[in-house]
Amino acid sequence: MSRRPFHRIGEAERRQDLMEATLDCISEFGLQGATVRRIAARAGVTPGLIRHYFSSKDQMLQDAYRHVMTGMTQAVAAAGDRGQENARARLHDFIVANLTPPVADGKALSFWAAFISHVRAEPAFAEIHRESYLAFRSALEVLVADVLAEAGEKPDPLRCQKLAIAINAVIDGLWIEGTLVADLFADTPLPDIAIRSVEALLGGIRLTADNHSN
Repeated sequence: MSRRPFHRIGEAERRQDLMEATLDCISEFGLQGATVRRIAARAGVTPGLIRHYFSSKDQMLQDAYRHVMTGMTQAVAAAGDRGQENARARLHDFIVANLTPPVADGKALSFWAAFISHVRAEPAFAEIHRESYLAFRSALEVLVADVLAEAGEKPDPLRCQKLAIAINAVIDGLWIEGTLVADLFADTPLPDIAIRSVEALLGGIRLTADNHSN
């Protein structure tokens, strides 16, 4: 296991380094194998310094899960808001970002697999998951409302919520399939399947590139 050289940095940067070291160890050894000693070695610091930033290993793992989930949500939200004036283009890019690296890759899958059992068993992890899910769904609801309004339809909040839930389910299912057995979809790009499925859920509103200017 490689060890990062120690260097003096600010508290925020040091905490970020420790998060990255924690995630590296979780990816390589799983949650049980991500010990304070291993994380300290990976970060190039002493175990005592880690205790300065985290009160316990449980807190460190909870913060790592929050870091992963927040990072994924921010990445796809940014993809859906990159200067695109057209609402359909923003939703299109949001969906594609969910099903392409770095959000959809083997490392993301390993984190999901490591943490998901704790979501059902531990209230702290469940709350982090709930917060992340609601933030993701809220961003999706806004995109859906903008698409409906752009198409001349009334963006009823309840309808937008139901559509966001359904679209999220499509994304989640394809994300799991694509990260588990990516080789099976080499000739069938999953983002395209997701886009067509979402268009059907939206009642035929097109999201594809050739309609972005309409």
